[in-house]
Amino acid sequence: MKKYLNTLEEEFKVIKIEDQISTKYEVASILRRHPKDTVIFENIKESEMKIISGICNTREKIARGISVTVPEITKKIMEATENPLPIENIESIQNNYITQKEPDLSEIPVPTYYKKDGGAYITAGVVIAKDPETGIRNASIHRMLVNSKNRLGIRIVPRNLYTYYKKAEEMDKPLEVAIAIGIHPATLLATTTSVPITTDELEVANNFHKGDMNLIKCENVDLEVPDSEIIMEGKLLPHVREPEGPFVDLTDTYDVVRNEPVIELEKIHYKENPYFHAIMPAGFEHRLLQGLPQEPRIYNAVLNTVPTVQNVVLTEGGCCWLHAAISIKKQTQGDGKNVLMAALAAHPSLKHAIVVDEDIDIFNPEDIEYAIATRVKGDEDIMIVPGARGSSLDPCATPDGTTTKVGVDATKPLDKKEKFERVSFSE
Repeated sequence: MKKYLNTLEEEFKVIKIEDQISTKYEVASILRRHPKDTVIFENIKESEMKIISGICNTREKIARGISVTVPEITKKIMEATENPLPIENIESIQNNYITQKEPDLSEIPVPTYYKKDGGAYITAGVVIAKDPETGIRNASIHRMLVNSKNRLGIRIVPRNLYTYYKKAEEMDKPLEVAIAIGIHPATLLATTTSVPITTDELEVANNFHKGDMNLIKCENVDLEVPDSEIIMEGKLLPHVREPEGPFVDLTDTYDVVRNEPVIELEKIHYKENPYFHAIMPAGFEHRLLQGLPQEPRIYNAVLNTVPTVQNVVLTEGGCCWLHAAISIKKQTQGDGKNVLMAALAAHPSLKHAIVVDEDIDIFNPEDIEYAIATRVKGDEDIMIVPGARGSSLDPCATPDGTTTKVGVDATKPLDKKEKFERVSFSE
């Protein structure tokens, strides 16, 4: 994290807050005023540690973190997930970290973001665990509610970590976990990718790092974690559930309170003068890290339908979850509709999709609006699909996620292309 901070300071705007700031609402209030900046809080009222936020809150920062340009992000994620690299560099935690005598989360500057929140939330914690049967490692981001000095409530949805936990629970055993906070943005991005349960996300991260990634061997649990500012070791307790929430999710609306599993911490390690990474709920960092890894899924589905797909983006205005824009090189008149059907099926949470020609910059909202304004005839180019499975995060959807989906074909008619040519684009 500290090495990459030099890059952020050289190439992007970094705001340093030297006034004393409280983790309770004040950190969040400042972050809301700087949605696309990297912000460092150097004087936290409740802790000697610093807080950093916004290391991945623009596509430009994420592209820099994985050494590509913005339009190349999707294809780089695809290449890395298809070619994970084993990690050989493993270091001892004793050589690099200070260890608390007893785990005490009150020493960590965990923010409380909104007044109705269930409490202080760790939002950039990557949870590392192994399948209790196969030993395959998983790394994934989960929100974690601070319940006491050594206990965290964790929201787990039915994916890899959930599968591991249920296996351990059926054996009446706790599941060993480690939590890494304050890691390189390339590693953070890799932990959000959609890969098969047999693939190790940290090996995907090693591809991003060109094979030079280091892991840290934990002390109490049999796990290795990415080089991090803070490392926590503990166990997911079997058959224990406690209320978790409310929490502000992607759509800037409150998620419901649920009974969720509990982590009991055994060790907390941290580097000298550590940075606690805080991701603002519903902010751009939250949206991009959750949404970007879904773009390859849509791209591949569209590619199987129309081989001339150029790029895909889940737009920030659509919470990087509910809206997609797809660019194609149109070859037949029906390409646009086929692309829309493929995209809506590939990412079930997708609510509205638009397909455009290659002369439209899908990373520019004004360009997308231009395509809608000049190339869409409502009775012919808008496709409405009622009663479809959507996202439970959508406030318009029913509790089970059922919603109405809309596809917009904003491509030029092939028999009238000259009428729609953009003069400024062609000259």
